[in-house]
Parts: sequence; C-alpha cells; structure tokens
Amino acid sequence: MTIPFRQAARVGAYVVKQHITGRKRYPLVLMLEPLFRCNLACAGCGKIDYPDEILNQRLSYEQCMEAIDECGAPAVSIAGGEPLLHREMPQIVKGFVERNKLVILCTNALLLAKKIDDYTPNPNFTWSIHLDGDQAMHDKSVCRAGTYDVAVAAIKLAKAKGFRTQINCTLFNDAEPARVAAFFDEMMAMGLDGITVSPGYAYERAPDQQHFLDRERTRRLFRDILSRGNGGKKWKFTQSELFLDFLAGNQTYECSPWSMPLRCVFGWQKPCYLLGEGYAKTFKELMEDTEWEKYGVGNYEKCANCMVHCGFEGTAVADSVKRPWKMLPVAMRGVKTEGPLAPDIPLHNQRPAEFGFSRHVQQKLTEIRTSKAAAQKG
Repeated sequence: MTIPFRQAARVGAYVVKQHITGRKRYPLVLMLEPLFRCNLACAGCGKIDYPDEILNQRLSYEQCMEAIDECGAPAVSIAGGEPLLHREMPQIVKGFVERNKLVILCTNALLLAKKIDDYTPNPNFTWSIHLDGDQAMHDKSVCRAGTYDVAVAAIKLAKAKGFRTQINCTLFNDAEPARVAAFFDEMMAMGLDGITVSPGYAYERAPDQQHFLDRERTRRLFRDILSRGNGGKKWKFTQSELFLDFLAGNQTYECSPWSMPLRCVFGWQKPCYLLGEGYAKTFKELMEDTEWEKYGVGNYEKCANCMVHCGFEGTAVADSVKRPWKMLPVAMRGVKTEGPLAPDIPLHNQRPAEFGFSRHVQQKLTEIRTSKAAAQKG
C-alpha cells in the first residue's frame, strides 16, 4: 500500500481496537455524498438519475460533521455527484481535518484549477481524481472529450501545490489489460501518490448496462493486469494487499457493507454505498435495523457480480489484522496471477432483486415539497 505509515498505523490501531472489544460490525470509511448534482453524465453512473428537486439538495456543513461524529470512522471519502459544486466544501474538508480524520475528496477535476486555492495541503487530506484509463478510455467512460487532459493537468497542478494526489479508476468489461498496465505506468511516471482501482458496479439505472463485469471476468482481468506489473508491486495502490489478491481471485471473501456506510441527502443508505434499498435517519438505526444477512454475494441477486472496494476492502483489512501471515507473502512477492482460482460463492440460493428506486425518490420529493409548503406558510 502507499498510504503513509502514520495514517496506516492509525487505521490499523482502530481496527485492532474494534476486534479487541468484540465489535462485529464497525465503519472503516464514511462514504459521504453531500450532493448528487454533477457536471458530467457518465454512462456507467447510477448516482445522478434524479429529478432536479433532488439534484438541488445539499447536505449542510453541520450535517456532514454530524455524520462523521455519529459513525466515528477514522476516514471519510467525499464523492457525489461532483463535490466541488458544493459551496461549503472547503469548510467541510477543513472540519474533517480539524477532527483528525483522513479525508479523500473525489472529483472529476473539471473545476479543480478554479477551486484549488480554497484548500490547504495537509498530511490528512488527499485529492482523488477520477480517471478510468488513458485518454481514449477515460473520455469514452465519462462521455465527454477532453476530460482526460483536464484531469492530468489538475493532477500536475495539485502536486505542484504540495497536495497528496491519487486517482480512482473504475474498469469495465472492455478494459484491455495491456492498455490499463500502460496507463498505470504513465500515472506513476507523473509522480502520483497512489491508485484506487475497482471493477464497476452494475447500477440498475445506469445508462450503459452492457459493459459491467461479472465476477469471473473481473478475476481474469485483474490477473492479466497485475501480471504485467510484477503482481502489482510495480505500481502504488491505495488498497490493502489482500483486497488486490481478492480481485485476482485468490481469496474467497464475503462483503462487509457496514465497513463503508453511506450518508447522502436521503439519509443513511441501506445496505451500502452501492444499493439504495432504504434509508435510516441515524447511523445507529442503520447498524441495528438493517437486515444485513439479506444482502451480499450469494444472498441477493443485485450483489451477484459485485467485487467493489466499498464492500470488500473492509473484509480484506479485517482479514489482514486477524491473519497477518496471509498478507505478508502478497506484500513481499506481489499478487499471484497464475494457478487455480479460489472457490467463488455459489449463487443458487440468492433471492431475486427488488426494485424500490421510484418509491424512495417519490418519498424524498414529498418531503421536499412538504417542507417548502410549510416554509411558505410560515
């Protein structure tokens, strides 16, 4: 991993404490979506398909601070939508840093040059630039020509100003391993601090449903990519060694959806960052009232092909703490890219998908309109 030792030690100590105290479910990273509005419309995105009344909603600074205080996670990843569209974002980042949280601010970088001077370099603050591959790959992914060049310029600007800077890269079934490896080489040559990589999740309302990976293809793809980089050791990843080992099909993991809980304008999303099957008003309610056993690979049809970091990184981190001897060979020699794959979770007992997106949207619209009507009467 390329996480600085001091930060890794803090997270490691937090995880060890949870295990010592016998806490079965605990948050590792708060996933925060303070708005859904975006200045891109990516084909694989399932986060922006909302009416304007909802896209205009924002979590306030106070709500964002309440979220991190409620859950107590040591880190927060701010996504969206496009977070830099939020007027209070500099204040929100500062508030998290003052609470000594590790802060990752995800952005497509279209506004970064304009906004960057609103932020101050800090060891606990990282820019995470969205880049889904080389110029042709990324511009196709985000459905707008020229975005790759803007993102690369933003990376160089952020590094020049002293910010810790990484990229987040989502791969789909048209990814070519040789091109992905060459792209990773290019990013490292730029002096990037790290890469977060994940297979795309099949959001049910994403415009493009043809290019999501199933689990078998994900495992083969990551083996092929990592084999071109000395088992991944050639590149700096911001993820645990065992998560990368899982992506390459060497670990059989169940997901830990509670490890990266999402707070968005609807509330605390059940059961995870990827699936909106209901919303809780408080973090306590999320943890205590969610029927966790109903979700996950092998349990629910919508989860069948998921290998995304927000579900499985927490499992890998916990495994690293419980069984450090499993992590050491991967850290020393890299991810194994040959030989038999680990057994995968069978799907024959999974329950069929349920679809409640429209109901949740209508409930939120009713809440917004009722609040507006009450304000006008007052």
